[in-house]
Amino acid sequence: MPTVAVTGHMDLTETTVAPVRTALDELLAGMACDGGLVGVSCLAAGADTLFAEAVLDAGGALVAVLPSRDYRTAKVQPEQTATFDRLLAAASEIVTMPFADAGPPAYQAANAELLARADMLVAVWDGTQPEGRGGGTADMVMEARRAGVPVRVVWPEGAERRGQL
Repeated sequence: MPTVAVTGHMDLTETTVAPVRTALDELLAGMACDGGLVGVSCLAAGADTLFAEAVLDAGGALVAVLPSRDYRTAKVQPEQTATFDRLLAAASEIVTMPFADAGPPAYQAANAELLARADMLVAVWDGTQPEGRGGGTADMVMEARRAGVPVRVVWPEGAERRGQL
């Protein structure tokens, strides 16, 4: 049963959501047919949420990794709360990192947990290089590659991020 973790951009444009979701559906459907699927996600808005929904729709099991105990209240925006709660309730396992507060150390620990569990990393990533803060999509891709975890980049033709139009 493959275990697939996700990293990706939170700021996908509205017109990018559907093509990314279609690409994730196609990728994960093939894996689910090969004897099961476990998806690991932090359930952040954008790529993480689209991936978690695609895992569940493919009949896979979802593992939610929360970076901190205050993650929902500190980082989940009001318009995302219902989706976050629905996905969290659907998770077969919830792992909460040992941090009270969301922030770079908590995100880095959550990323390490995702990679430790992953047979493969799916990166909904436009290929931009790290910004130097650590814990971002590019950082996660580089860390996975250093660790020998295969990376599958999902970035459909014409995909865009808000603020980059």
